[in-house]
Amino acid sequence: MERDLSRSLHTLTARLDRAADGMLRAEAGLSYSRFLALFMVGSLGADTQRVLAERLGVTEPSVSRMTRVLGEAGLLEALADPAGGNRRQLRLTPAGEQVVKRWGSLLEERLAALVDASGVPYGKYAGYTKSLLKALDAAPPGSVPPPPAELVKPLR
Repeated sequence: MERDLSRSLHTLTARLDRAADGMLRAEAGLSYSRFLALFMVGSLGADTQRVLAERLGVTEPSVSRMTRVLGEAGLLEALADPAGGNRRQLRLTPAGEQVVKRWGSLLEERLAALVDASGVPYGKYAGYTKSLLKALDAAPPGSVPPPPAELVKPLR
């Protein structure tokens, strides 16, 4: 069996992201990147623009523009940090909470249907995914655990 899990995971993630973006744009009038920002603020504790930028893997100016657009749409509030400085505290509005709840549930239902249709047991797939995420969370930031020594071959 060829060892190409990294490329397969990247391809799968990219295709799922494109599918989610197409569905959300067509049905909710919202891009997947903006939905992810709302989801991360509402469900994953991204409570400042800096934290949100880190989690999305984008620049702070990009997040600043995104939060402004989401704020103008009535989905997100960006408030000055009470401690002062240039930091902005983020929180969903009630409308933003509804977007995350409704469209997050629909995305999950569609992914579950895709997993079931592929013949992969949903529970096992979800469990393995959580195990991989836990292993990444335990590793130093920006690293991936090294391969076993017997697999490391010098480049020539």
